[in-house]
Amino acid sequence: MTTAPEPVDPFDLPEALGTHDVTWRADDGLAGHRVRGCLEPDGGAAVACDLLAVDEAFPAPVADDATRLLAHQAWRHGQVHLVSYDGRLTLLVPGRCFSAELVLESVARLAKALGASAKRYRVLLRLGR
Repeated sequence: MTTAPEPVDPFDLPEALGTHDVTWRADDGLAGHRVRGCLEPDGGAAVACDLLAVDEAFPAPVADDATRLLAHQAWRHGQVHLVSYDGRLTLLVPGRCFSAELVLESVARLAKALGASAKRYRVLLRLGR
């Protein structure tokens, strides 16, 4: 990451993410600790939204200890920690990489943070880069 993460308040995000059907679309496959993607609310503007596995540490840590702690605390309480990296909404998730199941859980927790039902969210994954 080129800049430090800035916390994001879910209530500062576009209202359409909490009131419309939304698709989170991956830009690439699930290889690696960061999956770039975007949220596409029906009838609303797309919002860049990445997933970051905060425990990857080789060749260098992807998150500092304080950021990792916040991500793990949120996850333990059924939430997901939201930050902005380089101007992109980023969901911080415990772990070193992503599975389809972990992506689904992360997006469901985002829906919860926005006061929306997870049933209104879809996930579109890519099979490869």
